Amino acid sequence: MTAKEVFSKTLQFGWIKLGLGLLNIVIAVVLFAIMMGIAVLFDSGGVGAIMFFIWLGLIGVVNFFLNHYIGYLVKAGHVAVIATAFQTGQVPANPFETGKAMVKERFGTSNVYFALDKLVAGSVKQLQRTLGRITDGLLGAVPGADGLKSLMNMFLDISLGYVDECCLGYTFSHPEQNAYKSAADGVVVYFQNWKTLLKDAAKTTGVVILSFVVVALVAFVLFGGLFRLFGWSGFMAFIISLLFAYTVKYAFIDSWILVKMMSSYMQVVPTTQITFDLYGKLSNLSKKFRELFNKGTSEPQPAYAGQQPTTEIPQAAVPSPEPAVSTTPRFCPSCGKALEPGKVFCGNCGARFG
Repeated sequence: MTAKEVFSKTLQFGWIKLGLGLLNIVIAVVLFAIMMGIAVLFDSGGVGAIMFFIWLGLIGVVNFFLNHYIGYLVKAGHVAVIATAFQTGQVPANPFETGKAMVKERFGTSNVYFALDKLVAGSVKQLQRTLGRITDGLLGAVPGADGLKSLMNMFLDISLGYVDECCLGYTFSHPEQNAYKSAADGVVVYFQNWKTLLKDAAKTTGVVILSFVVVALVAFVLFGGLFRLFGWSGFMAFIISLLFAYTVKYAFIDSWILVKMMSSYMQVVPTTQITFDLYGKLSNLSKKFRELFNKGTSEPQPAYAGQQPTTEIPQAAVPSPEPAVSTTPRFCPSCGKALEPGKVFCGNCGARFG
């Protein structure tokens, strides 16, 4: 399937995101009216300033609640359906219900999802810091290079902001492993293909910036004119315009970029063979990845791992397997280095393993 087809057939998630964003705006406006009403009663600039900061804190709490208990289902469900679409070539008839069921089955609770998402995002940020150091080294001696470095860092911020979703999408494509193990594999797949994926991301980063600017300008004109007509606060019009622009970006622009990024990511997954010890390298570079990797090796495998379609063979036709030594590479849970077969101590850090 093409990215355009997947986006159009999963647009249900975009409308739900838009609804959540608009609800957030309505709550913010109501809370602002209440706080400013209290300030007017006291007729004090100091009280007004206090009410404003209280308002900022309250909308932060509201935003956290909506994202933590509702938004995670929408975001993760969208990722699950996109991954399924690129893997199977078709989108479920009811994308939202299917995505919600997949998320609940895969993660169980929002806390598990957020813990995993935080570890993946933290691991991916290491690439940004590494590339930032490379950029500083290459451009450090060039006169006036600060602006160029800032532009490149902004590009990395935007493009890498979608990478954690790609790695989480990998977890839905590999239900035979626990989510932490699949997420760690997903991060390694990304790092091994980072040049190709960042080239593809460069084509979409400009779309994000340009689209957000256009939406923000349109919102400024509409809300600014409306508030001016009724003699309302111009500052409030500015705040609502920003919230509206962010909501549209979150609902539709981010959804489109997510589909495009996952399309590029899912194309390289089947052909990626990890031929060197990226697990060990990333464990040494990033504490977050080391934690993610360790949890992946210590967590039990999911009970539903056998739900992928299989061809059932009668028991009588299955020959008794010969004992064999596993050739699956193992890595030290402490430092991430490859372990030598038959050894009980890590040759790098000395940690004992089973």
